[in-house]
Amino acid sequence: MAKKQKRSVSVSQPKIETAVKPSIAAPSRTSAAEFKPDYAYVIKDLKRIGVLAGSFFVILIALSIFLR
Repeated sequence: MAKKQKRSVSVSQPKIETAVKPSIAAPSRTSAAEFKPDYAYVIKDLKRIGVLAGSFFVILIALSIFLR
């Protein structure tokens, strides 16, 4: 098992600034409001999958009745 090495942390003195920096406010971003993806294609694909699955079940049931 390897030995753990301790890191030395140097403490620096905080700089005191006499001049006041102008604060430039970044434009607030509301990512939830801006991000509105269009999922119409997903709904269309899900409907198609549902129709295909339903038709396959109907075909399977019809074949099982017919082949008995």
